[in-house]
Amino acid sequence: MSFCVEAKGIIHVKILGIDIGGSGIKGAIVDTELGELLSERHRIPTPTPSTPHAVAEAIVKLTKQLEWNGPVGCGFPSPIHNGVAVMASNISDKWIGVNVEMLFSQTLGMPVTVVNDADAAGLAEVKFGGGKGRKGLVMLLTIGTGIGSALIAEGKLVPNTELGHLILKGDIAEKYCSDSARKRDELSWKDWAKRFDRYLNHVNKLFYPDLFILGGGASKKFDKFDDYLTVDAPVVPAELLNLAGIIGAAIAAESRISG
Repeated sequence: MSFCVEAKGIIHVKILGIDIGGSGIKGAIVDTELGELLSERHRIPTPTPSTPHAVAEAIVKLTKQLEWNGPVGCGFPSPIHNGVAVMASNISDKWIGVNVEMLFSQTLGMPVTVVNDADAAGLAEVKFGGGKGRKGLVMLLTIGTGIGSALIAEGKLVPNTELGHLILKGDIAEKYCSDSARKRDELSWKDWAKRFDRYLNHVNKLFYPDLFILGGGASKKFDKFDDYLTVDAPVVPAELLNLAGIIGAAIAAESRISG
């Protein structure tokens, strides 16, 4: 299988992008030059329990479904330091301390690049989505079960920010203003937006980004709460939605290959 194809003087790199979530593992072959899927998006349930061996075997199944043998990029729900998962979120705590890149590469027999899932989404949104063409410091916040974050400075990723774990109102912020907190406390969009706006202003005073991009489940309802946001920075919804993690994982792998 050829991973690089030249068309009209442009080199197109094909990489399998995989997004591992608490309930599902999704993947597709990606053209990293155009940010487009070259295959159908496949999804298989995340194993229960989601132990390292079980997830690795599920990824083998996914690659076979896509008939893929080549470079793989994988978004993973943990900060990744030198290939190692340093915490676990919505997956088994048996992942803590595991070299995820080594495990997946050895199990698949293919080169695998692993990045934090929010970082993957941020890479995709800056290159092909809501942050395309924007200069300076761009921050993606994914609003779902928790709050994930990605920080991209002049096109370069600053990995593993985990800004959903900032302390706000006496606890980590994601327990106060994530989408799951909105549902748990049965908040209207207006009341939840007041909470999230407090968090957004807090983050703004720490980083002063040039742009906030909001992804995750709540971003699909952006029109229900954007009027209540007072932060002194542009805020836009993510554009790639549930494809961002797949595309961004492929971008991360392509970056590793190209050096």
